[in-house]
This record gives sequence, structure tokens and C-alpha cells, in this order.
Amino acid sequence: MNILPNTDKYLKLRQEYNFFTYENYHYSIDNNNLKIEFEFNLSDKYIFRPSLTFTSRSFYNFENIPDTLLQNIIFHIGLVELISYWKAACPPKIIIKPHFLDNQQIEFWKKIYFNGLGEFFYLNNINATQNDFVDILSVSENKLNKTDILTDNSVIIPIGGGKDSVVTLELLKHYRNDNIPLIMNPRGASLSTAQLGGFPQEKIIEINRTIHPQLLELNKQGFLNGHTPFSALLAFVTILSAAITSKKHIALSNESSANESTVENSNVNHQYSKSYEFEADFRQYIDTYISSSFNYFSFLRPISELQIGKLFSKNKKYFMDFKSCNAGSKQDIWCGNCPKCLFAFIILSPFIKRDKMIEIFGKDMLNDQNMLFYFEQLTGIEKVKPFECVGTVDEVNIAINMLIRQLKEEELPLLLKYYKTLNIYMQYENLDLKPFLKEFNEEHFLNSDFETIIKQYI
Repeated sequence: MNILPNTDKYLKLRQEYNFFTYENYHYSIDNNNLKIEFEFNLSDKYIFRPSLTFTSRSFYNFENIPDTLLQNIIFHIGLVELISYWKAACPPKIIIKPHFLDNQQIEFWKKIYFNGLGEFFYLNNINATQNDFVDILSVSENKLNKTDILTDNSVIIPIGGGKDSVVTLELLKHYRNDNIPLIMNPRGASLSTAQLGGFPQEKIIEINRTIHPQLLELNKQGFLNGHTPFSALLAFVTILSAAITSKKHIALSNESSANESTVENSNVNHQYSKSYEFEADFRQYIDTYISSSFNYFSFLRPISELQIGKLFSKNKKYFMDFKSCNAGSKQDIWCGNCPKCLFAFIILSPFIKRDKMIEIFGKDMLNDQNMLFYFEQLTGIEKVKPFECVGTVDEVNIAINMLIRQLKEEELPLLLKYYKTLNIYMQYENLDLKPFLKEFNEEHFLNSDFETIIKQYI
């Protein structure tokens, strides 16, 4: 973890670049391809035009979606997309030109921007509050009204290529035979997951997102950079996907552990836009301002990473293809050197034989001295967790203790031998771990059908 002393840079950039404008959006439909382009303006000095493209599919029903609804959702996707460009200079004013936002909407967006940038502010050593970090000005009188459409009862399932979306895909495959996977910026693991789940590429919603090159150039020049709430962007994109396919349900694979702060005793959460709080706010916002036709929820919210690991272990056909490593994503590999790899190795180890785990990851990550710091972060010895999508400190410790109980003393890898010397081991050593595999968190948005499905598997 590298905290950058960027407070002075933040203040200087805000003075030099004092406004950021969401100018407009454009979209076109050609041969069933949907192409969207946004236009953002940084203080009349830089123009950004990022884009999204929905690759043509035979099951898109563009003729069934009213223009007002299409415009409304696309406009809102732009409201999320802009934060990636605003953060380069963090201007104190954001001007929204395309459509009207009321005061409640503005507060919703300030909350998403601020909490979604919690990691960005923390790692850049920026002291900001939700009240003062930006003013959002809506200057249009063009109000878009909520629009409902007819939808069927099947499910869109976003696929990231990791174990979580595998579990959702498998558990819901008998719910309806016309479910559709969704992949943004397809890569080897995500495509393989969908195909192993029985979906050839032409049966997958495929979306390609491009970053405007000017932003990458500003990053090279030393403008501010850092994590943005990608899952919030994905959320609005899934609503558009549901609209053009006439699907009611959107089943995410965010688990209860996404609610835990990354930095102890703070609101800094790498996974804020995967949290229950975001999900609740988002569902209410969509229902109020866009449409009541869609049901966005996280199917795995009631269960833990530990339970997900156990469920995943029953699906052996995915073992050599799934990937959760961000560092190795472009090469479609487990890099074997990052906290995300170590976490996945730990959480799956109680349920998959060690020789198979080593084959999947290409090494025994628990025997690697270089993983010691990440190991201490994941187990809570360090007070700041890795800025990655990882489970809770409690889940990690339970998984480690499950594995220790399975192995003979002489078989313990280096990091587990070290763990047994720590005080934290004593907290779990004599604990009954079985109940943790039966837990069901009632803080969720699953309807009775989906709740029944997940309960029967745990």
C-alpha cells in the first residue's frame, strides 16, 4: 500500500481546473449494435469522449424500448462514467447539462461519488468530506420521466470470471432456461466461464468499454489517479441490458463481506459499490427515477465467501479456467504475487485438495515467504486490508483454521506454521467452525424464489 502525499497537488489542480461539465451523450443503433459516446469537458481545456458498445445480438429488442427510457438510462450511465475523468483534477464544480436532476438525485450522486472514491482519497492523502468535495449543478430543464415496460421473469447474470459468478450461474441455471450472461470487456476467464456454463458467445451480452486516450495521457503527466466505483457503472449498464432484452431480474454475485471497510474503523471501502448500502440506494433510485420494471439484486448477498468457496468447489469443470486476479487479467493468469491470488487460495483451500490448488494457481501460495505481508493484511494483523475485492478478516481466519485442522503438523506450509505462533490463532483454535457454513444473512433483496434456491444449496 502506497499512500501518496498529494494534498497540495489536489488543491492546486482544483484551483487550476475549477469546473467539469457533462456536456452530452450520443447513441446510435446500427445492425443491432448499440454504440454510446459521452462528452465531458474539463474546464474548457480537455475534452473526453469515452464509449460503450453493445455487440449485436439476435435477442436485443430495441423496438420494444421507448426512446425516453433509453435516453434516461444512457444519461445515467454517463453520470457514473464521468467520475473516472473528474478525478484527474477533482474540480470543485460538476455541471450537468443533458437533463434535469432534482435535489434528491444530486445527493444520491454525491454519495456515490464520495464513497466510491473513498480509496482514491485515502491513498492520495486527500482530506475531503461529502459536503465539500464537490458541488453538482443541474442546469437543464429537460426532465426525463420514469418509464415502465413489460419484462419476462428470466435473469441477466453479470460474469467476471471468478468463483462468485460461477456459483450464481450454476445455481440459477435451473431457474429459467433463457437466462443470459453479461460480460463487460470480455477476457479469457469470463468468456470461458459463460461457455462452460452452456452459453456460446452469441448467447452472451457483450459490452466493450473504452477509456478516452486523453485520460491516459493526463495520468502519465501526473494528474491524480486511483480507484473508481466500477460496480456502480456496471449496475447502470445492467439496467440498460435488461431494458433491451426485456428481462426483469439482474442477479449480481456480491456477497455480504463486501460491506466490511478496507481501512479499520473508517468508511473507506474498496468494495463500496458492491455493498448492501449501495444496492439499497441503487434499487430505490432506479424505482423512483428510471423504471419499476427491473429487479437488481445480489444473489449471493446472504452468504459468505467461505460458503461461496464451498459451493464453487463442487463445480470442477471451472477449476482451470476461472480467474480473479486483476494483475494477471490481461494475460488471463493467476499472477501468484498479489493479495487477490492469496485470498482466493486461502478461501478455497479447505474445500479443494492441495495438489489441485497448486495446479490451479501454479504454486503453493501458502509456502511463499513473499506473501507474508498480504497474509498479515488478510488475517487482520495489519489494520488495513488489501485494496482488492477480498473477504472479511473473520472469513479468512476461519478458512485458515479449517485447513490447519485438515493437515498434519508436518504438512503445514510456511505461512500456516507462522500463523500458529500468533495470538489470533488462539481466538479460533477451539472454535466450532461448522456453523459458519450454515449462516444466512437476512440483509438481502432476494425474493422468495431466489431465497429458496440458495437455502437448499447451503
